[in-house]
Formats: sequence, structure tokens, C-alpha cells
Amino acid sequence: MKTADPELMRAINRFHVLDTIRRHGAIARVEIGERTDLSATTVSAITAALLDDGLITVRHEGDIRSQTLRGRPRVMLALNPQAAWVVGAKLAANRIVFVATNFQGDVLASLTLPVRVDRLPAEVIADLVEDGVRRCVLDAGLVLAQIKTIALSLPGIVEHGTGKVLASGVLRDPDVSLKQAIATRMGIDTIIESDANAISMAQHWFGRARDLDDFVLVAVEETLGLGVMHGGQLFRGAHGLSLTLGDMIMGAGGDNAVKLADLASQQVILQSSQSDQQIGEAVRLGQGMAPVRRLVDAGDEGLRVAAARAGAALGIAIANLVALFAPPRVILVGSTLALGEHLLAPLRAAFANAIPAPLTTLAEIVIDESGDELWARGAAAVALGELYGSPWGTTGPVRRAPQ
Repeated sequence: MKTADPELMRAINRFHVLDTIRRHGAIARVEIGERTDLSATTVSAITAALLDDGLITVRHEGDIRSQTLRGRPRVMLALNPQAAWVVGAKLAANRIVFVATNFQGDVLASLTLPVRVDRLPAEVIADLVEDGVRRCVLDAGLVLAQIKTIALSLPGIVEHGTGKVLASGVLRDPDVSLKQAIATRMGIDTIIESDANAISMAQHWFGRARDLDDFVLVAVEETLGLGVMHGGQLFRGAHGLSLTLGDMIMGAGGDNAVKLADLASQQVILQSSQSDQQIGEAVRLGQGMAPVRRLVDAGDEGLRVAAARAGAALGIAIANLVALFAPPRVILVGSTLALGEHLLAPLRAAFANAIPAPLTTLAEIVIDESGDELWARGAAAVALGELYGSPWGTTGPVRRAPQ
């Protein structure tokens, strides 16, 4: 039997200590031990190394000048916000959103560029990303040399370790190497991630899943994305591939399989209206699905039926995800949620009909209509997660030793 790799175990323990400090704020060493089940000796050794590296700082609770107080002030440990700075960006069909953050994920500056990304060649996209990063860094009061990592998220299938985009609806050119193009221009380490994984990280760090290490996220935007968090880590497929939900098979139609995207994508919903050209243009210009909602409210029967069909298909897909992963929470995000109860009521009904009886009360479905900044902040969190040295990351500094 092989023994555990000591280097890997040290990396795992270090990550858990740093992540505990991030999630709980200023915290004492004894509390870190209680939350991580690590010994006092191990916690002391790890926190001493983190202090030496400048990743955490010491805070004292209590008045150290007072001679009337009994006992010593509590020594609390917290992240050092100035340990590193990163830039996260969300790449969508009609916009690029940037945020610059410090080491604890506080947003220092944000920027949105309204551009038709899906019509541009890769070189132009890389130029726009460079310009956006430089402007966001300047607005944050920083200089480019202070930025440790740039993380760019986009819809599609991304190979995390290499940054290769295998498929994406927002990229015109196939086999795009955005990672290399941006890193060459900026001279900064660059990460490419799926937008579903980025928003999953944002929900775990800042949003509706801060209290959970296990949850599933469904992104219903221009494409249908999937993020799975397990044990506090993003679940990735072979070769670090991001997950996609739009290709989930929902049934057979003649000789062809019916995919979830065939029933619930924004494009399919838009095609169901006689006014699809007008609302399609509004969506392409970044106005989201709000114009569609107004038409449904006004009685557009084609759109109403399409929204209900999309909701029902999503409900069945979510029931399948709950049956597969048994998550305590499923978080729905994305611009299609602007359809409101026209989408959500059929979704809930289909989910209730499809979920196996023993799992009926297992998963809570949460609707989150957070804006683009949280998605970009999630990309920044992906970059910070690499800096934390996650031993499960495929681009981070920690590698499992050869066996």
C-alpha cells in the first residue's frame, strides 16, 4: 500500500488553513484547528509560514495598553489584502466585464466594454482584453506590475490546465489560444476558465453558497452552463475540462437526440415569436431578456409557450443533477431568469414531478439574479484560488509528486 505523499498533505493542510481564514475573517489559531481538525502544532507551523510569506496578518482583539484587563489580548489572524492583486473578466457575446480585486476579493475597480465579441477575431478580442485590464488597473489605483494574475471566463468548454477553449459560442475562430495571446501582450500569468465555473466560485466565496462546500450551479445565459462544487473544490472532468449542461440529452426526436439546448436556450425561445428580429436585436445589444419578458406579459403566446417549455426542460435537467450529485442546494443564475415566473413556475412543477421521492426535500433551489460584476469577480476568485496554492488545481504551484 502506498503511503500518503507528505508534500501533498502539507499543501492540502496549508490550503485548508488559508481558506478557513478567508471564509471566516479574523480568526484565532484554536478556532482554525477546530474548523479544520488539524492539531495545534500543525496550525501553528502553517500560520507561521503564511505570516512569513505575507499572505496573512496579525490582529489583536482587546486593548494591549490597558493594565486593568486580565489576560492577554486575543491574537487573531486575517488575510493580508495587499498580498496580491488580480483582474477577473467575463467575456460574453455582447460585452466584456472587468474587475480588479485585492487578495481577499474586494472589488477595487470595475469596467464594462459593450462590444460584439462574437463577431471579432481572436486578435482583436485579446487587444480589447488588454485595454480593459489596463484601464481597470489604473482605476484601482494600481500599476500593471502589481497584478499577479489575469483570469478570463467565457461560456463553453475550457481545458483549465492549458487554457484551451474547445468550444464557445462567443468565439468566432476555432482553437483559440486566448491564454497565450493575453499573457504575451501583458506579461502576466493568465488563466482561462468557463463562466459557469467562475460564477460557481463567486457564489462559494461571496454569494449564496458561502455556507456550503457542496452545491450545483446552473447558468442560463446565451448558453447553458454547469458548475459543480464538491468538498470546496470545483469538480472538473478529464484533462480539467469544464462541464456543460446544454448538451444533456433530454430524449430522442426521430433519428436525432434532443438536447437541453434545443428546448431551453435563449435562441430557441427567441425563435418562437413573430417579433424575434426586434427582440433578438435587443438581446444582442446587451439588454438581456427583459424585452422578452415584456412581450410575454403583453400576451405573446409563442414566447409564453417557449418560456414554459424551457422552464419544464430545465426542471427535468435539475432533477437529473440532484439525482446524480445529491447537492443540498442548486443555484440558478443568468439573464434568462428575467422571464420570471413564466420560466420558473414550469421549472418547479417539472422538477417536483421528476425528482425521485426519497430526494424530494434534499435540494433547495435558489434563484440569484446577480449582475455581471459577480461573474467577473468569480473569475478573480479563480485566480486567487490558484494563488492560495490549491493542491487540486491544474495550474497552481502545487503538483502531486510522480509515483
